[in-house]
Amino acid sequence: MARLLIVDDEAKIREMIAKYASHEGHETVLACNGKEALKLFREGDYDVVILDVMMPEMDGYETLKKMKEIRDVHCIFLTALGEEYDRVYGFDIGGEDYVTKPFSLKELMMRINVILKRDSKSGSRIVVDGLVLDEDAHTVTINGERADLANKEYELLLYLMKNMGNALTRQAIISKVWGYEYDSDDRTLDTHMKLLRKDLKEYGSYITTIRGVGYRFEKEI
Repeated sequence: MARLLIVDDEAKIREMIAKYASHEGHETVLACNGKEALKLFREGDYDVVILDVMMPEMDGYETLKKMKEIRDVHCIFLTALGEEYDRVYGFDIGGEDYVTKPFSLKELMMRINVILKRDSKSGSRIVVDGLVLDEDAHTVTINGERADLANKEYELLLYLMKNMGNALTRQAIISKVWGYEYDSDDRTLDTHMKLLRKDLKEYGSYITTIRGVGYRFEKEI
């Protein structure tokens, strides 16, 4: 069972998600705006925040940024926005997924459950030049300095580095990291790869695009 904070200015949507999540065995806490959500967030711990983007006074992006100042948390955005800029910005500030309104409750719950899954395998250290991924500590360092990667970026890098030198299809990456298939026109994977390359600085070039196939992580010669 997980504890979910559901934030939306539409009561019908909040209650609909809460009812479905409760049926799945999760505990839910509801907030009608960003300010109320921050108050509840300070008072308790939550496994996942389901956060509407378009809210009066304080939108979902600003709300998540303030939450991240308190502590890290998984976040799924609810939004009617579909532009790449909006998605990139949401991922860049720490959001892990987007569900576009109108949405399927079953799909939303599937995405929540994917986030809640934890890798039961023992961790290890993967070192490629000055890039070090410590699976036990769940950290990445670049030339000795800690890299502040979003959760999905970390999971992508872990999968890429564990399969260094191998060509990985888009479908395989999505299935491993997200646990389900996006629609064929969804740019989520490409957006996360773009952000990951940026955050890896000089090691971003180690992630190569294989046209028509997917991606490969390989050390430059």
